[in-house]
Amino acid sequence: MSLALRIIPCLDVDAGRVVKGINFIDLVDAGDPVEMARIYDAQGADELTFLDITASSGDRETMYDVVRRTADQVFIPLTVGGGVRTVTDVDKLLRAGADKVAINTAALANPNVISEIADRYGNQVLVLSVDARRRAGSDNDFEVTTHGGRTSTGRDAISWISQACKLGVGEILLNSMDADGTQQGYDLALLEQARKVSTVPLIASGGAGSLADFVPAAAAGADALLAASVFHFGKFSIRQVKQVLQDAGFEVRTVSE
Repeated sequence: MSLALRIIPCLDVDAGRVVKGINFIDLVDAGDPVEMARIYDAQGADELTFLDITASSGDRETMYDVVRRTADQVFIPLTVGGGVRTVTDVDKLLRAGADKVAINTAALANPNVISEIADRYGNQVLVLSVDARRRAGSDNDFEVTTHGGRTSTGRDAISWISQACKLGVGEILLNSMDADGTQQGYDLALLEQARKVSTVPLIASGGAGSLADFVPAAAAGADALLAASVFHFGKFSIRQVKQVLQDAGFEVRTVSE
């Protein structure tokens, strides 16, 4: 039995405000995260993802406060990432009200932290965020990056996904750094390669720009579809996305009237 496709608005949070740009630069203010979360919950979002894109130590308490206030208002699963380095960080976010925690850079530095977190809290709380970019001159060879795609790790993205699944990660949040913020469509080649090796649910991120972009990503193997700008600035609604997917034969959770 296949699970219903999930539609997940992503809120990039900087110093307590939602921001959005292209490839994480030229950021513009998009609103209050708690209020936006409340709206998305009402509109039928299946989950929410908060990413603290600055994640400096000075901003951590701000983020915990945002998570606490959101958890009080919203009754769908909340994933929080950005600056998560240790089991203690995971514990603090779960106590603040997060349902899942996304990890990225720290797992690259120490892959064993994946097993440590999964062993302690269960793999259902752990999301691996993978920021993948094509290697220079290649169409289908992807490497892992950090710092919003600006820093190359030299590590093969597909091999990293395979390794992380074996270590116990519960989901993969696959961010196409080539497509992020461009609204030119999800990176289907990246999705198809990741789907072949991922043994856990795969969340497609980066590039949604039109209603027509969601169906090919679902067909490429995504279990969930994440988007930001198109929802934040009202280009179309979650209900419209779900209708397009349903019309194409995919199972979605219905939006109550």
